[in-house]
Amino acid sequence: MGKQQMKKTMSQTDVLFLAIGAMLGWGWVVLSGDWISTAGFLGSTIAFIIGGILVILIGLTYAELSSAIPETGGGLIFVYRAFGRKTAFVAAWGVLFGYVSVITFEAVALPTVIDYVLPVEHQGFLWSLSGWDVYVTWVLIGSGGAVVLTALNYFGVKPAAIFQSVFTIAIIATGFLLLGGALVNGDFEHVQPLFKDGFSGMMSVLVMIPFLFVGFDVIPQVAAEINAPKKIIGKILIISIISAVVFYLLIVFGVTMGLSESELATTSLATADAMVNLLGNQLFGTVLVLGGVAGIITSWNAFIIGASRILFAMSEKGMVPKWFGFIHPKYKTPTNAILFLGALAFFAPLLGRPALVWIVNAGGTGIIVGYLIVSIAFMKLRKTEPDLHRPYKINKWKTTGISAILLSVIFLAFYLPGMPAALTWPYEWLILAGWTLIGFLLYNSSSKRKGEEIQHDQHARSI
Repeated sequence: MGKQQMKKTMSQTDVLFLAIGAMLGWGWVVLSGDWISTAGFLGSTIAFIIGGILVILIGLTYAELSSAIPETGGGLIFVYRAFGRKTAFVAAWGVLFGYVSVITFEAVALPTVIDYVLPVEHQGFLWSLSGWDVYVTWVLIGSGGAVVLTALNYFGVKPAAIFQSVFTIAIIATGFLLLGGALVNGDFEHVQPLFKDGFSGMMSVLVMIPFLFVGFDVIPQVAAEINAPKKIIGKILIISIISAVVFYLLIVFGVTMGLSESELATTSLATADAMVNLLGNQLFGTVLVLGGVAGIITSWNAFIIGASRILFAMSEKGMVPKWFGFIHPKYKTPTNAILFLGALAFFAPLLGRPALVWIVNAGGTGIIVGYLIVSIAFMKLRKTEPDLHRPYKINKWKTTGISAILLSVIFLAFYLPGMPAALTWPYEWLILAGWTLIGFLLYNSSSKRKGEEIQHDQHARSI
């Protein structure tokens, strides 16, 4: 049976908006006040610039490898080529954990945000989990979103890409509306104090950066479906990161201009409240929140695309059941993988918000582990395959690779007890341990199955 192929239907613009939309989720609406309250205007700005540079260093390793090895699966393929099956599974399983955590969380974020725009008294109490009351009507909003996005991706990547582009443009337009209000009506006295809590304040913001920028690595997952020169793939990846950095800096500026220090201390949706102050009408706050809804959807959509391609590539390598590798004969999408992810998102709202926060926090470790292993694979392939054609070839690769590795190690350390992003005991550590155990069992069973297939093939040839 020949290797299944997906169509090259994604344009350069599609891919650019896919990555930008993945990085501009819901955080810029709800977290901006925390950034400025914690580090001050200049402290937050410096943190985003430093964090952006560090993410770009990791992105450069992905950019070179994506253009050199444009195959579905991205990091899995890079690591498999450098280190083989076992290490590739660890990298892919870690990144998949991060993607799945975002997909399930967005199904919870959607009804939470809709409540701000159209507040209703939810009906059909189900249960309470960690103090969070779960209602049928609330669940239906998140589950309904899961159905729509699953269907969108099921019927082809091109419709999903067009959808992604439209909603990403909506996010960017909302950001520029905030910027315009800040430039015309903003109060420059609000920039004081420039710094809060000094280095500690900046570190508190810096630790959030990798998770705000998770999404650029979706591009390597769909590299085989991009209808563009290989060199362009790497350039698009870096442009997407720079664009996201600029967007977040504009949000920091806009919110600072729109809210006083006392207002920052009491707001729950800082970016929306800043928009109201700057443009003088509550309607604009609703417009901004709708931009946040667009961010939820673009992030959700991008990670369905990325995670389904990881599952497809793992299936092709015999790491997960072959069922995940089915390509629809008409739509040319990994439909079984998409349906599986859709099912997870559909049932996720039943867990309530606290449980999903635990999953997201634990899933962040998987993303960083994936970044670390890909960065090491980048260095290995530079040494073992110096003649590999690299359409997007970066200069000073040793400095870039070592910096990316060190960055990944540092951010991974942030999850340890006593550190800024330490995982909560016992819930988040148990979730991480559970995902690791599932991966261990899955890898061993797939290895055993693959070994039996090899023995069968050898026996058949000997007859």
